[in-house]
Amino acid sequence: MTNETETNCNSDCIKEQKSNSASTQEAKGEVLRQTNDGIMTDSLANQYFLGVDVGSISTNLAVIDGNKQLVESIYIRTEGKPIQSVQRGITLLKEKVGEDFAIAGVGTTGSARQLTGLIVGADIVKNEITAHSVASLNESKDIQTIFEIGGQDSKIILIRNGIAVDFAMNTVCAAGTGSFLDQQAHRLEIPIEQFGDLALKSDNAVSIAGRCTVFAESDMIHKQQLGHPVEDIIRGLSEALVRNYMNNVGKGKEILGPIMFQGGVAANIGIRDAFQRSLNQEIIVPENFAVMGAIGAAILALNKMIKKPYETKFVGWNIPDLQYETKGFECKDCSNLCEVIRVIRDGKVIACWGSKCKKWEV
Repeated sequence: MTNETETNCNSDCIKEQKSNSASTQEAKGEVLRQTNDGIMTDSLANQYFLGVDVGSISTNLAVIDGNKQLVESIYIRTEGKPIQSVQRGITLLKEKVGEDFAIAGVGTTGSARQLTGLIVGADIVKNEITAHSVASLNESKDIQTIFEIGGQDSKIILIRNGIAVDFAMNTVCAAGTGSFLDQQAHRLEIPIEQFGDLALKSDNAVSIAGRCTVFAESDMIHKQQLGHPVEDIIRGLSEALVRNYMNNVGKGKEILGPIMFQGGVAANIGIRDAFQRSLNQEIIVPENFAVMGAIGAAILALNKMIKKPYETKFVGWNIPDLQYETKGFECKDCSNLCEVIRVIRDGKVIACWGSKCKKWEV
């Protein structure tokens, strides 16, 4: 029974990776074109650019100046409501910088980047691989490998000579993500903020199966029942997550230092320590590790301005006051039976997608 379950888990992961291959190649091309763009000009020194990164777990906003330095940032939970989370993020950001703060350009990224782009009026919409690459290279030109672990997905990006040359993503197995740690911390009745500190107190990690959340959780419960100290169990879980990451996302990749670790899980010093011991080298965690995607999106908007000045499409600080909704329907005009999504702002349809024949494009 266990072997059958494990086979099904592995099969699902392989299917997901294959289905992502086309978008992966497209994203790789974007990375190659974008990571080295942008030469600073004095005319942009006093202008400001907004980046918005909306994922399944968190919504991040960042404002940078013309020197690509972070001015302000916001990190909040998406909670399954990307539109409302963007509006709330804009509200919080406006409280920090003021409604008279002028935005010269906007970039969006993340799994909800297209929808987010419509809401805020993005000047550039890019995949998260590109955004994380440019943000990391802005932090350090010497970076050769990027580990990024979020709430429900994880990725690795390889950079050589300042150019992102390869990457891999894992969007199926939660055993290598932040949600896995949250679930286990809750089960152990330990605040996730204390997870890393407790892991460092252990010098005898218990062995935890990390290939699948089902096996990891049952293995952890078994270790609890045997009476292992909670510190040893937590260290074992940290090492299991790192093994899962290396065996799935990092499999077959040439991992060279310096290595930069970003995403929400980078806050966990127990995971960082497990990576360092596994690879026997230092792991760099940037100061703004949680909002690197948003910073990268803002830099991409700045780079676009450097290449060719434009007038921003930013909707404005009144975004929280506007009424947004999405409606889906199945078009039955032909055998394609397309599932079309309409985005509506204040009663007016501003965009549609999902139509293969482009019939419903706005």
